[in-house]
Amino acid sequence: MRFLAERPAHDLTYSDVFLVPSRSGVTSRLDVDLAPDDGTGASIPIVSANMNSVTGPRLAATLARRGGLGVLPQDPPLDEVVAAVAEVKAQSTTWAPADGTLRTIDAADPRAAFDALVAAGLDRADVVSGGEVVGSVTRTQALRGTIYRPALDASGRLRVAAALGISRGIVDKARALADAGVDVLVIDTAHGHQEGMLAALQSVRELDLGLPIVAGNIVTPEGARDLVSAGADILKVGVGPGAMCTTRMMTAVGRPQFSAVLETTETARELGARVWADGGVRYPRDVALALAAGASSVMIGSWFAGTLESPGEIETDADGRAYKQSWGMASTKAVHGRFGTLDPYELARKELFAEGISSSKIYLDPLRPSLEDLLDMITAGVRSSFTYAGAADLPAFHERAVVGIQSAAGYEEGKALPVSW
Repeated sequence: MRFLAERPAHDLTYSDVFLVPSRSGVTSRLDVDLAPDDGTGASIPIVSANMNSVTGPRLAATLARRGGLGVLPQDPPLDEVVAAVAEVKAQSTTWAPADGTLRTIDAADPRAAFDALVAAGLDRADVVSGGEVVGSVTRTQALRGTIYRPALDASGRLRVAAALGISRGIVDKARALADAGVDVLVIDTAHGHQEGMLAALQSVRELDLGLPIVAGNIVTPEGARDLVSAGADILKVGVGPGAMCTTRMMTAVGRPQFSAVLETTETARELGARVWADGGVRYPRDVALALAAGASSVMIGSWFAGTLESPGEIETDADGRAYKQSWGMASTKAVHGRFGTLDPYELARKELFAEGISSSKIYLDPLRPSLEDLLDMITAGVRSSFTYAGAADLPAFHERAVVGIQSAAGYEEGKALPVSW
């Protein structure tokens, strides 16, 4: 990546920058390969956040079918996380489970399924294998099957990651998750550049489990150097940009996300490591900018909380609009869930210093209610970004992306006008 003009001395967030079109020989978005270069086995650069309101086995399986990677949160008991890993691994790698009885078709591949549906005048049908109904397929799902590549492990099962805190017992938990078949370990704490993280990271690295290890969160080159030295393969970057996070307003700690990703990535790549940009994305443009800054994948939280596949229950407000609850992982609600077994005094002490929003309504988009709908929108935008840069894959995008600096008015100019003049 290079800046259109001189690199500014001040830090930048995604709204401060834009991508400049370059001469391109990439003629179609479908000619673009979005696979990240982080060794996780994903085929799109999208990771779901390890938040209780975001990633459960259903969302993780759906995301993996489309090539991304879900990160199960660290808060549930270990046996529940192990069971969630097993549930993802047992899921079909292609079609969602059947949820109704319609006419049946034989569908060995997605294009054949699409053509069969069109020929039969159907939008949806059951999938038959060996004389038994094994799932269902719509025209849209079949079409997606021709575009996305599922993220599969060496045994042909869906890939899934799981998070670990840095508390005592991390070695046993890491070993148990590896035995359960998890594909990536994410060692996660709000302040990743601390002695406790370095010790925990080194202890997991010494297990030699043969799995990529992600660690964070950090925002500086110094943090990148220390975590890579302790054994991290991938760095999770971002302090304060998340929609549920109040860290910056409470503590003044954090860093504008574009600059955080840019500078940590420069250091990480020198050391042979990669970066996940965690937080701060509100639009597909932000995902593209995180990748332009050097990230291998982008972690998405609250944006995915408002989908049919996220763990929460669907509720309706007074106007009949559907929503789900979301909350920050350092909030009072999360702290209570994590430490609820403590005696009342110790629990009260921890709750006193909680940060983050404990309850927020994330409304389901009636036009894009599912995770797959959002993935279509995000990846379509990112694919177009690649073509504008003349990049057929992520490494080329890292090299060819040109970024400019804009005013607040410039950012507003880029937004669509919702109503007429």
